[in-house]
Amino acid sequence: QVQLVESGGGLVQAGDSLRLSCAASGRTFSRRLMGWFRQAPGKEREFVAAISWSGARTYYADSVKGRFTISRDNAKNTVTLQMNSLKREDTAVYYCAAGNVYNDPSAYDCWGQGTQVTVSS
Repeated sequence: QVQLVESGGGLVQAGDSLRLSCAASGRTFSRRLMGWFRQAPGKEREFVAAISWSGARTYYADSVKGRFTISRDNAKNTVTLQMNSLKREDTAVYYCAAGNVYNDPSAYDCWGQGTQVTVSS
């Protein structure tokens, strides 16, 4: 079982950058697909980005493609989401998760507690 702890959220202005980190514990981390999801108030949780176990494949929601970059370091058991050119609509609680299908929240079986990202105009 993988345990996940996110960090790096905060309050920024539109156009700024923010880097989220997810620290994982557990022996199976390096073999898991890892993803980032977000949930804004009153909205469903939505897929943001995912990365294959080896890091060879990455996946992005259209809304963040070209602005966000997901990466992982299996030696350090970390997954990172670099967010550039942030927009107000990026405001949400961001969750790190371990799963099996990159963009399906129901296919993720391990979730972190979330970190708040707020983008002001």
